[in-house]
Amino acid sequence: MTAPPETDEFSLIARHFAPLASDAGALGLTDDAAVIDIPEGHQLVATKDAMVEGVHYLPDTAPGDIARKLLRVNLSDLAAMGAAPVGVLLACAFPKATRDEWIAEFAAGLGADLSEFNTGLLGGDTVSTGGLAVFSLTALGTVPKGEALTRGGAHPGDLVYVSGTLGDAAAGLGVLTKDLAGIEGADALAARHRHPIPRLALGQALRGIAGAAIDVSDGLMADAGHIADVSGVAIEIMAHKVPVSEPLAALIADDQALIALALAGGDDYELLFTAPAGRAEAVAAATKAAGIAVSEIGTVLAGKGITARDRDGAPVEIASPGWRHF
Repeated sequence: MTAPPETDEFSLIARHFAPLASDAGALGLTDDAAVIDIPEGHQLVATKDAMVEGVHYLPDTAPGDIARKLLRVNLSDLAAMGAAPVGVLLACAFPKATRDEWIAEFAAGLGADLSEFNTGLLGGDTVSTGGLAVFSLTALGTVPKGEALTRGGAHPGDLVYVSGTLGDAAAGLGVLTKDLAGIEGADALAARHRHPIPRLALGQALRGIAGAAIDVSDGLMADAGHIADVSGVAIEIMAHKVPVSEPLAALIADDQALIALALAGGDDYELLFTAPAGRAEAVAAATKAAGIAVSEIGTVLAGKGITARDRDGAPVEIASPGWRHF
């Protein structure tokens, strides 16, 4: 990167971010804050995630891909709560050497996904930094009062479900870092790492059906553990039932240790949820309406902790249950 032309914060915002402003109270990004109406009988759901250069994305990642993933991981948190997006707030700390063209690509990627997911920019901040690039996004959504999905609603006897396939994003990171080279489906795996899909329709369809829910960001075992801890239960995962894509299944067939990618890889942003066994038909109807396949992968038990077992019932040992932030 080389230094951008002389500019100021307001002209930068006007060029790149004002065109992304939401009609839902952003005021054209010309004021200090947005003014947002909340529908009667609804609650506001708020979430925030940050991405740091070299920690959450590789230094050679395209600017548009950084913006798209930043938005999508936040929308995934709304999906896990059963919320519908209202808008987002964005804070950008650009290194002093960042070119204007780089920022334009970042804004274009963000704009494309704001449009795809039917939401808009409500405001934020831009600053210059002498350190690494840091981006923080706050996503706001609404949910009918009392219907938000949480981590605390799992009960013994519930079934455990997950959407989509797991382990692809972790394998995709291996593709991008060259740790997994020359494998079939490499491009598809890399795309799962770059562009996770927030399961917004599924989260909303599961309101009133799921007991507890979370998105799989830290890894299946770690995130199932979060539900178990908050709900005060134990969760048993059947490793052979965890859904994996064809490219990952081929890798696991060659090296059984790679099952850890599906159990603990993280960054998939699929929905992990529990529901009473008697609601299996309702789960099937909700997932059909949302257009996403789900798999039953385990059971909620009395007790504490999280266990993975193979088809013979033996514990599956993995080095770490998933991503740790500190």
